[in-house]
Amino acid sequence: METYLKNKKLIAIGFLLIHSIAILIFTRGFLLTRTELPFHSTCSDVSLSPCLTSPPPLIHDSVPDSLPSHSNHTQPKCWTKPVVDRVIIIVLDALRIDFVAPSAFFPEPKPWMDKLTILQKLAFANESSAKIFKAFADPPTTSLQRLKGLTTGGLPTFIDVGNSFGAPAIVEDNFINQLVQNGKRLVMMGDDTWTQLFPNQFQKSYPFPSFNVKDLDTVDNGCIEHLFPTLYKDDWDVLIAHFLGVDHAGHIFGVDSSPMINKLEQYNSMLEKVISILESQAGPGGLHENTMLIVMGDHGQTLNGDHGGGTAEEVETSMFAMSTKKHTTSVPPEFDTSSCKQNSDGEQICISSIEQLDFAATLSALLGISSPFGSIGHVNPELYALGSSNCNLDKSESGNSGTQSAVKEWMKNYVNVLCVNAWQVKRYIDVYSNSSVVGFSSDDMARISDLYAAAEQKWSTSVKHILMDRNGDEDNTNISAFKEQIAAYLNFFSSVVELARSKWTEFNLNLMITGFGILVISLILQFLVVFYGDKSYAVGSWLSTGTAFTLFLVTIRAGSFLSNSYILEEGKVANFLLATTGLIKLRYSVMRKTMRKEAVIFLAIASVLRVSIDIGLTKQAATSQFMSSSPSWMLGIALDLPALTYAIEIAPIVSVVILICVLYIAIAKTPSEGMWNEGMWKYVTVGSMISYFLIALLWASESKIFGLDGLLQVIGGRNRIPQTVYAIGLVQLFLLAFARMFCTSEKKIWATRAVALVSACSSPVILLSGKQGSLLALAYLLAGYCIMRLEGVERITQLDRQNKFSKLNPLCVMQWSLLSICMFFASGHWCAFDGLRYGAAFVGFDEFVLIRQAILLTIETFGFSIILSVFGLPILVPIYSQTPQAHGQKRHQLFQMYMLFGVISATTVTATILCVTIQRRHLMVWGLFAPKFVFDVVGLILTDLLICLASAYYF
Repeated sequence: METYLKNKKLIAIGFLLIHSIAILIFTRGFLLTRTELPFHSTCSDVSLSPCLTSPPPLIHDSVPDSLPSHSNHTQPKCWTKPVVDRVIIIVLDALRIDFVAPSAFFPEPKPWMDKLTILQKLAFANESSAKIFKAFADPPTTSLQRLKGLTTGGLPTFIDVGNSFGAPAIVEDNFINQLVQNGKRLVMMGDDTWTQLFPNQFQKSYPFPSFNVKDLDTVDNGCIEHLFPTLYKDDWDVLIAHFLGVDHAGHIFGVDSSPMINKLEQYNSMLEKVISILESQAGPGGLHENTMLIVMGDHGQTLNGDHGGGTAEEVETSMFAMSTKKHTTSVPPEFDTSSCKQNSDGEQICISSIEQLDFAATLSALLGISSPFGSIGHVNPELYALGSSNCNLDKSESGNSGTQSAVKEWMKNYVNVLCVNAWQVKRYIDVYSNSSVVGFSSDDMARISDLYAAAEQKWSTSVKHILMDRNGDEDNTNISAFKEQIAAYLNFFSSVVELARSKWTEFNLNLMITGFGILVISLILQFLVVFYGDKSYAVGSWLSTGTAFTLFLVTIRAGSFLSNSYILEEGKVANFLLATTGLIKLRYSVMRKTMRKEAVIFLAIASVLRVSIDIGLTKQAATSQFMSSSPSWMLGIALDLPALTYAIEIAPIVSVVILICVLYIAIAKTPSEGMWNEGMWKYVTVGSMISYFLIALLWASESKIFGLDGLLQVIGGRNRIPQTVYAIGLVQLFLLAFARMFCTSEKKIWATRAVALVSACSSPVILLSGKQGSLLALAYLLAGYCIMRLEGVERITQLDRQNKFSKLNPLCVMQWSLLSICMFFASGHWCAFDGLRYGAAFVGFDEFVLIRQAILLTIETFGFSIILSVFGLPILVPIYSQTPQAHGQKRHQLFQMYMLFGVISATTVTATILCVTIQRRHLMVWGLFAPKFVFDVVGLILTDLLICLASAYYF
């Protein structure tokens, strides 16, 4: 029998390998990055374009150049004439649009609005040379992808999310590379992601570690320390300062929190000083006579501080641009994107809009360098106009004549800039389509080529001649021709971007189908193992009620993943199915007139979990408390009811005490057989009781009602207890492994083993889950007990009728699986990256260590739903005989239960993969279907791995 079970352990390892290979193949076909071409733009490339290779003649020859006297004339001009000398880019990470835009633009004012008053004051001043933009980012909205998108001018891809914790250097042509190639001097300070993406490309850099989200000040203070002195120096052309305080405050405390407001106020003071320094040196001949300041966010954030997806809160961010030249050109109304409101004083205030996709092309045009080869954005007219001074006009010109001349002069420059811009985008699209494995379809390329050809023909036949004619008419005819030409180019750009956004991800259907096929084959093999692998202990007939109903539930749940609405409500769907199985069990109990109490308790727990799921999902809506280092949704529902608040503070601690009592009763009933035999499992469980006590002590010391405020300082800080719990857990796992390898007892007390392992794993799970963790653990324990008891009734009935060991009823395993899914959602998670509780990764630690924090986050995310579910599965196999034969039967059937649990998980993932394949062009593919896919496949691999470990432990 031992040899037989050892062979079965290889089956679990085999399925782990097969699933890993299938998922890897499918992932390579689904989550591909776009093809990165190795080509780079150079200044000499522009000679191949149909555009003017020198700036168009100015209206007034008396002023030969608009650049101030101190600009770098020794540097050759590249694609277009530079219009600014210096650019200061201040990135405020996760800068929501309502952090910058006035509250008048939103339905109701919020506490975090109107804090950056200096930006609003400058943007809405008379004859302002500053403007506020609503900037639109492309998902995924993680910092790495946004920095890539901003600097390359291309679209990000979903797979790069995995690189956010270790950014590789960008090899594709980008804005930073073009600056260095054109002799510009760069200085960077702040988020160290920049130095990872662009190593050795900054003349000076002051990077600071970016992933300790609990640290709100180190990066910001470092930026401020180096920013102000650098503004007085003339040894740079582009300055980048990347602040992280707002992003970290959002992750930990949420948008509606005092730390967030404090950060915004700090930024306002910092920007006031920056602008004061610029204005003090903006006069003729001054260091910042022709400098542009850009204050921008790389992405937005949800109300609870998360980002990564494609919701409006995440993709809508802000940009503020200001030129130190006070007289900037107005944009013709046809190209003005301003949206206007009236403020509380009755004054009209306007903000414009810009795509982050256009950032690289626009900054390249402003600085007069070549655009990145892979950029598909266009030069934004309003941002470009801020840097285009109308100082070329005679001082005597005024009124409509002067305004019209200024607009025409700007349009002459801008239309030539767009000509070069359009040629560059068309060149890239052609090369990409010919070089890429997939490319674009011939119909799409024909449509794009027709649009570009129409614009180029208009350029060659009329506009180019107008620009080259110094004595041309200055009537409205020429302005109309410019407007038509600009409109033609903008139509071409919008079509290219629309095509890229719809088809950019090169889904490799061959790899996707191959991965899916392997997974289907493995699923068939798993079904054969479960239903026919060991006929004495396998699942009963396909036609049995329990088997048929289980297959029905699995099919219903799998089919629901075709709908994005059902994915959003996945927790409620799982809870509904769980309650349905409870009703089936209740009916059976009533008919048999036994175990009715357990059936009712099970339904009551399902109802409580449904309420918990509803409350947990409100984490998406609005609270800062969810992202605290000890997250607990319960504390947010009784703020105005002191009595209920006290009850909620005490309930988690009482639950811990109950768990301690349960463990004590469990080990008290188990006879000890010596230190190195089965008694070892009993003694290991005592460690869990100690851990539970320490957790209760930690929560009591954090509560104001127990008067233990000074306890944490006495024991060495609030991190001491969590670290002790982790240490106890590691020692417990080591002892369990040691006892398993050297245990010599032939009589296996399986209940004691299961209790020891589950209790050892549960301590860190409860700690990381926060104060609701003990309540969820208690509910999980009661539900599992009810499932076991109700299943035991059916087994006894079958034994009486058949006079042999009953076959496995898959319905109890299905209930356990549905219960684990409900626990995932009831603990406040959901299948999206903003459903991760990053604060939990720092429970017990202040500094960031990638592997350690990743392990803690994994335990918190999958603790209840996978770790405890897999290791706690043996409690579902009740046994009423202690004979060696009975123990052997239990071991066989327990293995079948593990295989069945694996089948249910694999079926879910297979359905997810099928749905992702079908919906790969769905609007919500990156915002919903792809995150669901990632969570499910990670969960499947983790489940398979734990099943292998459980097989080694129990058999």
